[in-house]
Amino acid sequence: MVKIGSKAPEFTANTTKGPIALSQFRGKWVLFFAHPADFTPVCTTEFIQFAKRHKEFKDLDCEVIGLSVDSIYSHIEWLRHMEESAKVKFDFPVVADPDKVVANLYDLINPELGLTVRGVFFIDPEGILRFAMYYPIPFGRNIDEILRSLKALQTVDKYGVACPVDWQPGQDVIVPPPQTIDEADKRAKAGAERWYLTRKKI
Repeated sequence: MVKIGSKAPEFTANTTKGPIALSQFRGKWVLFFAHPADFTPVCTTEFIQFAKRHKEFKDLDCEVIGLSVDSIYSHIEWLRHMEESAKVKFDFPVVADPDKVVANLYDLINPELGLTVRGVFFIDPEGILRFAMYYPIPFGRNIDEILRSLKALQTVDKYGVACPVDWQPGQDVIVPPPQTIDEADKRAKAGAERWYLTRKKI
């Protein structure tokens, strides 16, 4: 089972942009996401939005990689159809995984249906899995939330802080809690919300 904080499982696979290896993206953030099947309605709505908003991920130094257990020919035909009908361009690779090798590495297979679930992973520039979320097959993802999660991860790393509930970029962040009673007393006297809860602007 993949675990947050562990090294992301390495893979080499055929994609709609040719063969890739996960390791070739080292030094950048990676959004790796799976969809259940090509030519399905919910997946189509998701992919069109990922295409439309791909630049937002690129602007955050994040590469995007999709995956399902369909064949490369199925991927190509489906992407071409969406490009024509929705007037979008797919500039990110989509892994063809008919043997379910990569899907099994990331615990993406629904055993009852034999399809990939809607998995979402962020892998950091060091190749560490930092975020994992699984959506059920019947409903689509929220791309705003996925982008917010990437921005939160990058903020945490850059400033050594934490992000509170419903955090949005530009809002206050949380300072790591004190590790001694003296520091806790100092925070409390300085007017902290709680001795263990201190917010600041960045």
